[in-house]
Amino acid sequence: MSTGKLNEQAKGVFIIAATPFTDDGALDLQSVDTLTDFYLGCGVHGFTLLGMMGEAHKLTAEESMQVVSRVIGRAQGRQVIVGVSHAGLENVRRLSHEAMIAGAAGVMVAPPPGLKGDDGVYNYYAQVCTALGPDIPLVYQDYPQTTGVYLSPSVFERMVDDFKQLVMLKHEDAPGLAKLTRVREGEKRPGRRRVSILVGNGGIYYPQEMRRGADGAMTGFAWPEMLTEVYELFAKGRAEEAEDLFDIYLPLVRHEVQPAVGLALRKEVLFRRGAIKSPKQRAPGSSLTAADKSELDGLIARLERRLAAAGRGRKAAE
Repeated sequence: MSTGKLNEQAKGVFIIAATPFTDDGALDLQSVDTLTDFYLGCGVHGFTLLGMMGEAHKLTAEESMQVVSRVIGRAQGRQVIVGVSHAGLENVRRLSHEAMIAGAAGVMVAPPPGLKGDDGVYNYYAQVCTALGPDIPLVYQDYPQTTGVYLSPSVFERMVDDFKQLVMLKHEDAPGLAKLTRVREGEKRPGRRRVSILVGNGGIYYPQEMRRGADGAMTGFAWPEMLTEVYELFAKGRAEEAEDLFDIYLPLVRHEVQPAVGLALRKEVLFRRGAIKSPKQRAPGSSLTAADKSELDGLIARLERRLAAAGRGRKAAE
């Protein structure tokens, strides 16, 4: 993926990056570097920063821009999307412009909790687009499990028609396969613009979403090499092989999407794989018990055995 502004042709794996902290809760910029290098080594096509997994709400404005600038400077030309969701539109506007000046490819905005009805969603994004101006590419983050805001396909189509800077849907509705199909079918109408769709939810529905027209993934699974290889296999028309590979990792995909403890599991794996120096979250945050760590040990051991049996003998925890 080339540098420059995000557009409707974006595809591949845009990893949702964790934000590393030290054991005492300070922002760990050295681990930002090693984590960026780790993701690059896993073949990611782009980065998404300051998402929900990135603990963005726990960062100061200055820290947020430190993370953005650090990753962009080390991303080797990969595009970087910055999450800028905030209750106040002025904060959305300010962070968006600062991120774009730093070299971001675009910004991602989730609807604020409490929006009601189709008109409420449409009117909010009309205000967002006015605040950003027409030159900042926009990603709609559709995650109703957290925001409580439902995006209907018809409203999304209306926004795609009216807001030319809306270039991507981060699709995380669940169940959402029928919705994805509806959006793709709607794009076949004369004059309708096709936008990029990247999927989240830890990747748990990833192969089915790819079969239904997704362009890749935007999630934070702690084995990003699986996400990238599954994408590449689909791109080569080898869907069955892609799904076979996904199946090997599925127990850990499922394990990571547990509410409340999922981020702690992901950070523990990234720590074990040498990507970050500490698995700590900034307070308040969850932590793993001895039983949690023992379960993780067992799941990783099973993954390594299955990779070896499939002729993919690389150590899963390295």
